[in-house]
Amino acid sequence: MMFARRTMEIHFHGTDIDAVVEVEQGTTVRTALQAAGILPSMVIVSYDGTVLPHATPLNQAVNLLVTTISSGG
Repeated sequence: MMFARRTMEIHFHGTDIDAVVEVEQGTTVRTALQAAGILPSMVIVSYDGTVLPHATPLNQAVNLLVTTISSGG
């Protein structure tokens, strides 16, 4: 018996980011960011006011806020 892979759309949005990617269920935030062409080391991702570790598995379609980290002197 074959099992169909379940995919879902993840929407990343923020001040300078607006991207949608389709990934398999269970994909981590880090992998979804990379699929969207966003460098994980440069952003913080949150959902409903809660910061998500990049190792968080995604199990449903979701809209995630991306905050770009800036540094300087």
